[in-house]
Amino acid sequence: MATPTHLITGAGSGIGAAVARRLHARGDGLLLLARDAGRAKELAAVFPSARTLVGDLANPDRLSWALSHQSLPDRLDSVLHIAGVVDLGAVGELTTRTWRAQLDVNLIAPAELTRLVLPQLRVSQGQVVFVNSGAGLYAHSGWSAYAASKHGLKALADALRQEEKPNGVRVTSVYPGRTASPMQAKVHQQEGKEYDASRWIDPESVATAVLAALDLPRDAQIDDLTVRPGR
Repeated sequence: MATPTHLITGAGSGIGAAVARRLHARGDGLLLLARDAGRAKELAAVFPSARTLVGDLANPDRLSWALSHQSLPDRLDSVLHIAGVVDLGAVGELTTRTWRAQLDVNLIAPAELTRLVLPQLRVSQGQVVFVNSGAGLYAHSGWSAYAASKHGLKALADALRQEEKPNGVRVTSVYPGRTASPMQAKVHQQEGKEYDASRWIDPESVATAVLAALDLPRDAQIDDLTVRPGR
């Protein structure tokens, strides 16, 4: 069998880096999306056998143009949407700029990137994995914009799953609880709380869940997978 190839967003830190390390260690092919050439160079140094693509998720309108000027493989076995941004605030205080920034990166860019690589995923009867969030299932005070983007991501996954089933493409949503990562450190700072990484899920544990969904035999599929802190 051919070595599988995975397109990953967010491979620079947190869950994305953990997933990329695991797939890289076992010899899978990696195609890592970076926001700019400098970030692509950094990722290439960490994952020397990987290929990089440059495309800014914060500007989803330009993704099609960016990818059209770069080489994509004829076949992809999965696209793993792991990148995300968060900016907390009450509804009465959030600006339209803050709303759009989170919707662009967390929802519109994954939809557009999926659209652009669906032909390759159909060839391989591959898989789309959306690393969502507990906020994609329920929203708390102060989390409206982020949770709205993640609720939208769930809707995207649910619709895509039905649409692509005839083409043999599997679609999985993973909903991690609070995970020790730079994003979580930022959340704690915004909440005015002390950050203790040991209290939260290790990114490697979420990576284990993602790989379980990827590696599941083709006679089954995982649609939704919730990962909660065990402490």
